[in-house]
Amino acid sequence: MLSIDDLDTPAILIDVDRAEANIARAQAHADRHGLKLRPHIKTHKLPYWAKKQIAAGAVGITCQKIGEAEVMADAGLTDIFLPYNIVGRAKLERLKALHGRVTLSVTSDSMETLAGLAATFTDPGQPLQVLVECDTGMGRCGVQSASEAVALVREIDKARGLAFGGLMTYPAAGRAAEAEAWLADARQALAASGLACERISSGGTPDMWRAGEASVVTEYRPGTYIYLDRYQVAKGVGSLDDCALTVLSTVI
Repeated sequence: MLSIDDLDTPAILIDVDRAEANIARAQAHADRHGLKLRPHIKTHKLPYWAKKQIAAGAVGITCQKIGEAEVMADAGLTDIFLPYNIVGRAKLERLKALHGRVTLSVTSDSMETLAGLAATFTDPGQPLQVLVECDTGMGRCGVQSASEAVALVREIDKARGLAFGGLMTYPAAGRAAEAEAWLADARQALAASGLACERISSGGTPDMWRAGEASVVTEYRPGTYIYLDRYQVAKGVGSLDDCALTVLSTVI
């Protein structure tokens, strides 16, 4: 029988019991606050854990790349969100093929991205769900104002093979209230324009634990919560005893 002394180092060790406890704790928190959980799998990148997250109650998963999504689809995951702007013929063709296999949603923050999606997806019977990405303070990607969000949603509605899927953001750490206010303004602007917005997706493990303070966000995309790390411990998300991933090394 293999012992720990037989492992070649460095080696990543995953404490399955701790990881499962972290999954259960986050799902219970989301359930208490009426939130849907759509975990980001870029932390673990393993279909094994994605299936565990779905079994615990997650509505789907979030992948950062088409390649990750293809692997998850091959493993039987059926509801996938890609929260980044996809451009280029090769990637769009892969995205179209993936759309034929799973329930898929993507994001856009510009007419350039939207033009590529509209040209690729043309079937009104199976429209691609497109969420508008909003810059709520992170300064990375996203439309800069509620009026820009409304304008982009109108363009999505014009495309035969696309459907407006909601708003999404990745807020700056510790600025959940600022993101909440931004998204509330955007939802109000959409409603004033006769545009319904049922899904509002946000991300980040630390801010998920303040979900009870949110009234606009309907879905969270935490990733690190499954293993945790020193940063999450420093933010009060858990303790070192909750961390499920360690690195085994040999000191000579």
